[in-house]
Amino acid sequence: MNDNARWVLPLGSAADDGWEVAATASPPDWRYTSLRVATLDAGDTRVLEAAGWEHIVVPLSGGVRVLAVAPDGKTHEARLAGRRDVFSGPTDTAYVPAGWRLTLRADSGAARVAVAGARVPENGGGQAFRHVAAADVPVEARGAGVCSRQVRNFGTPDVLDAEALIACEVITPAGNWSSWPPHKHDVERPGEETALEEIYYFETQPTDARSTDPVGYQRVYASDPDRPIDVLAEVRTGDVVLVPHGWHGPAMAAPNAHLYYLNVMAGPGPVRAWLICDDPAHAWVRDTWRDLPFDARLAPTPSLPDEAAGGAA
Repeated sequence: MNDNARWVLPLGSAADDGWEVAATASPPDWRYTSLRVATLDAGDTRVLEAAGWEHIVVPLSGGVRVLAVAPDGKTHEARLAGRRDVFSGPTDTAYVPAGWRLTLRADSGAARVAVAGARVPENGGGQAFRHVAAADVPVEARGAGVCSRQVRNFGTPDVLDAEALIACEVITPAGNWSSWPPHKHDVERPGEETALEEIYYFETQPTDARSTDPVGYQRVYASDPDRPIDVLAEVRTGDVVLVPHGWHGPAMAAPNAHLYYLNVMAGPGPVRAWLICDDPAHAWVRDTWRDLPFDARLAPTPSLPDEAAGGAA
């Protein structure tokens, strides 16, 4: 028997108080990360009290206004322009420090928005509110051949000054594999590996209107016999996979559906860094990439939306 029932949250299974996705630090052995997703009609709001947690607001479709109130009562505001959908390019984001009250409002039309969170140390909360423009998001071409994917690093340590939270998003074209080779970050080894929980939030987009059920797949398996885990999940738009530990990968895009995922990471270690270890059985694949072309569908800007007659799903 696998562990899907424990670590996979299909859309609708973790809804709470107006959030259609609410993956929070409530399951056993889940402590450091959170993710909330809401669909807002024009004029709708969502409020989040953030004691002990820092957040990044990530528009998935449409734009949203972010109002953040600091503990001293000072107010900061950012109007996030957002984007048509997650496959059409990076978005601007807003970072909200721990202890601030966060309000989201859809002013001009419908929007879907994700709020990624991380628990901060007990004496945390000293960071500054920040609006990161879409043009300032580094876009990374990772892998090659059928392992080509695009990574948008809006919330990584070299881009965003945060306390614990690391976040990015990945586009994997139809038929490609990402999170490959399988890797892990579940023990603290200074300079080599950091212990990080990880959330994968997925969306899919059909390549053709005939693809009425676009899906992808995610694999997680044990790196330590004393910490077993076995996940093989079929994922659709709005589904979440939690990775508490272990090797994870691949995230597979089916031949008839492009795959998007938002990654949220944080952990207990003293250093905010994404340091990983590859599964030795598959690490050699990196050496083959130098001889393979990068997937032209991703460079320099994804052409995926133009291919997908059926729109976002």
